[in-house]
Amino acid sequence: MIPSRAPPRKLIHTKCRVLLAVFCSIFSSSAALAETDFSGRTIEWIIPFREGGGADIWARFNAPFIAKYLPGQPQIVVKNDPGGGSTKGANRYSRDSKSDGFALLGTSASTQFPYLLGDSRVRYDYDDWRILMVYQTGGVVYVRPELGLSDASQLRELRDRKLTFGSQGPTSLDLVPMLAFELLGLNVRPIFGIRGRRVGQLAFERGDATIDYQTSAAYIRNIQPLVDAGKAVPLFTLGSLNPDGELIRDPEFPELPHVGEVYSYMHQKPPSGLAWDSWFAFFSAGFGAQKLLVIPKDTPSDVVLAYQAALEAMQRDPDYIARKPSVLGAYDQVTGDAAQRLYGLASDIPSGPRQWIRDWLRRKYGLNI
Repeated sequence: MIPSRAPPRKLIHTKCRVLLAVFCSIFSSSAALAETDFSGRTIEWIIPFREGGGADIWARFNAPFIAKYLPGQPQIVVKNDPGGGSTKGANRYSRDSKSDGFALLGTSASTQFPYLLGDSRVRYDYDDWRILMVYQTGGVVYVRPELGLSDASQLRELRDRKLTFGSQGPTSLDLVPMLAFELLGLNVRPIFGIRGRRVGQLAFERGDATIDYQTSAAYIRNIQPLVDAGKAVPLFTLGSLNPDGELIRDPEFPELPHVGEVYSYMHQKPPSGLAWDSWFAFFSAGFGAQKLLVIPKDTPSDVVLAYQAALEAMQRDPDYIARKPSVLGAYDQVTGDAAQRLYGLASDIPSGPRQWIRDWLRRKYGLNI
């Protein structure tokens, strides 16, 4: 196994040093419960991805608990609206949703990255939305057992091997693991056009892909059984951020090295340089605020406050507390004004890394943004 000896990597600037304060400053208001009533209504929670992926699992687990604590206990129905790496569903939500509280959108970094990179497919603007809840997560990279690896300490044996990876697209969340593969010196050919990480998993199970990753919720639910059955071998995680903005081992998978440790092992030196800084910036944006629950910005304040109160009450629910670790992992879900501020931190990517990523996408995949 790779020892945990790589020095922690600071954020490009000190923005994430305030993360601890953000996570502790949750906005609360019980007055909304008396002003708003959802009795007999149905709320649609749009997930712009196919069923079975991390965002879908996240929404379907949270939906009944949120409904339980909204005034009038409405029904929340999760509706999958995939396409364009999530941009199509987000575009439709931005165009069609009303500010009445009966339509929610769940996004992920695959929605956020095209927006941050200026992708021409994007017709939505995060400034038009109110962030109700932020969920940070991790990601685990694993390979087919026939490659003959047992852990990340054997990764050097793959340097001359051609690997395949099913990807939703170079500006989706897959950007983070794909750039990590390159930084580690692995020869990985992405197969673009995969419609959702669940489809990527199926390509892996068929043998069409030899290396894959899933975010934590999908890994816990869908991949751990494959590992237990000897059909997948976990190698490393993308890591996690501590309150000082340093890259540390993922607390959900502490036995696995993070990508910075693997980099040090592969290159016999700590990670550094603009390429690494660019990866780190997008990892921080994509996983520190990975999944967002949003509502139109001009939604009436009493409705917003009712959602915030419900989200806070949900996380105090004993059943929620008991079941959440096995479904979503131990990561915090941040609500209220703190969630809005956390998204602001995660989306503040410096111009240097942002331009480096654009240049890399053009050089590597012929993608002009």
